[in-house]
Amino acid sequence: MIEFEVRSPHEDQLEHAAEHAQDSFTSRLAVLTAVLSTVGALFGFMGGHAQNLALIFKNEAAIQKTSASNQWNYYQAKSNKQNLAELSLFLTTGEVREKFKSAFERYEQEKNDIKKAAEKLEEAAKEADHKSEKELHVHERWALATTLLQVSIALAAICLLTRKRWMLVGVYGASGAGILLGLLGYLHLI
Repeated sequence: MIEFEVRSPHEDQLEHAAEHAQDSFTSRLAVLTAVLSTVGALFGFMGGHAQNLALIFKNEAAIQKTSASNQWNYYQAKSNKQNLAELSLFLTTGEVREKFKSAFERYEQEKNDIKKAAEKLEEAAKEADHKSEKELHVHERWALATTLLQVSIALAAICLLTRKRWMLVGVYGASGAGILLGLLGYLHLI
């Protein structure tokens, strides 16, 4: 016996509506995923930029520390020369003594100038270190925001595959947290 199914127009409309509803769900989730991917890419770029700035500032700090160390070595060399000039003051008399007295005073002035330069370089190194730490903190915020967006994209894919609409709570929650964290990082509020 051959069976035929004759469908009513009403059944066709219900099936079409059901397919459309699923397509609407799929389309909205696909658009959300595309938007999240774009925002995540921007956050990733900003995180990389912050990391690069942190490295540049750390490099600047190292350069300033090296320059300060060189100045302190120069200061020490002048101190040694000043000590020798001072010793010569006690061992000599007359015109030679005056020459060593003048050298002693000149070394004292040079040491003061060198000390000021070394302290200024040390301060610049501390400031560059501080900037580096600040940018590294910002980088960590961008990285966390990007990770949250990646998690939300993965949850959206699972939601789409399983058709479990309750998983949208996780998608929206991770997305919202990631975007909020990215915004707070951008504004340097945390």
